[in-house]
Amino acid sequence: MLQNVVVKSPIQLKDHDPAEDFGLKKEKTRQATRRLLERIGGLQAKLYANTRRSVLVVLQGMDASGKDGATKSLLEFVNPAGVEVTDFKAPSSEELAHDFLWRVHHAVPRYGRIGVFNRSHYEDVLVVRVMKLATKEVWAPRFEQINRFELNLHESGYLLLKFYLHISSDEQAERLRARIQDPAKNWKFEGADLRMRERWNDFMKAYEDAINLTSPKHARWHIIPADKKWVRDHLIAKYVCAAMEEMELSWPKPKEDLSKYQVK
Repeated sequence: MLQNVVVKSPIQLKDHDPAEDFGLKKEKTRQATRRLLERIGGLQAKLYANTRRSVLVVLQGMDASGKDGATKSLLEFVNPAGVEVTDFKAPSSEELAHDFLWRVHHAVPRYGRIGVFNRSHYEDVLVVRVMKLATKEVWAPRFEQINRFELNLHESGYLLLKFYLHISSDEQAERLRARIQDPAKNWKFEGADLRMRERWNDFMKAYEDAINLTSPKHARWHIIPADKKWVRDHLIAKYVCAAMEEMELSWPKPKEDLSKYQVK
């Protein structure tokens, strides 16, 4: 039922429907999502206790694709002490004085924690490319640099889960209009959003290349239909929960014999 969500071979985004719901029923799926999120909360407690591994969730997508909402949903039942969320904005002058992965490695979560990247190192092969902030000679080699970086994380005990939130142009337009019209959402809107939107086709090509060139077995991309928020949240919860289950986390054994202690 959920074929083609996980990228295991070259894809074209036109073959993926942003409004796909896979025949799921809205209310029933919301209930299932809640159960998955509660389970993730339990798994995160074991991850936090072990402090030998870490989970890194990468969320990428066009403006208004739902990265903030997906983050809020995913972390609903986890202990905030065991979570690190990084929202990558335009790099500062300090960050620009280093290689493009410098600020990213600084944000990698500590062992025992779930990290969420709201945007990520992929901005440096997406926005930088489309908006011509660097030449091809600069951004093209970064695909392989990203692959080496993520392989290093994998070999160091990190579980990488990468999600591309696939929104349609029409749905994005509706959400951007809401940001202009709703006072509670005005703060989210920037004129740059519309300049990015004008380059929609260029961004789709850039995303296709990024996904196809950086989806090895240990760091697969997941293409998540994002027009329907309840579908988006369910699929992310489903894949994060399944991956964490496969980690076979257990409570760590005590460091000493506890039978000799008695609390009076």
